[in-house]
Amino acid sequence: MGKSSVRTLVIVLALAIGAYAVFQYGLNSPLTADFIKKKLRSPDFHLEPWIYILYIHIVTAVLALVIGPFQLFLKPAGIKRRRRHLLLGYAYVLSITISGLVNLFLAWHATGGWVSGLGFFLLDVLWMAATFMAVHKISINDVQAHKEWMLRSYALTFAAVTLRLWLPLLIVLNHGKFVPSYQIVAWLCWIPNLIFIEALIRRRWKRGARQLNGTSRPLR
Repeated sequence: MGKSSVRTLVIVLALAIGAYAVFQYGLNSPLTADFIKKKLRSPDFHLEPWIYILYIHIVTAVLALVIGPFQLFLKPAGIKRRRRHLLLGYAYVLSITISGLVNLFLAWHATGGWVSGLGFFLLDVLWMAATFMAVHKISINDVQAHKEWMLRSYALTFAAVTLRLWLPLLIVLNHGKFVPSYQIVAWLCWIPNLIFIEALIRRRWKRGARQLNGTSRPLR
């Protein structure tokens, strides 16, 4: 699969999950979602204020998910495009900051107990850390490092997509059991993403080093 195909797939999946979130939590009742149904069966669960915090997470996470591909794949050439890149960048970082902070509360109350909670907690911490590191790198005019940290940031943002791709498969493999599937997907939704993007970044490092040494070969 070529670069353009991968980019198209990322954009399509991001927009599809964004549309799903609008339908499920905006046009439809959020109480019909499977993981919320599980929570409502627990006598210790209180819908408020949890549901309002969930809405904050959904709105901000979807915004970051949709903005990300346009920031990564469209080069900010020209004054207008650079200005748009900057404004969308502010929106992306602000969305992740808000979503990451409220996610700490949601992770504490995650379905599946501490196993799921710890997975989502680490995701949130790394998500914010990668994003803030990208901001720091561009503030010192290290453009290449900024791009690399933004790739890591969006790989973690994309967990919103991979969670929904993995979860149905895990439920089937676990014979319809939701909780153990959710415990697994709390880790599986982001660790492979991070490994993949790290391998891609390091591959680029090696390619750049070969070019500097004059040993690069044409791709076949």
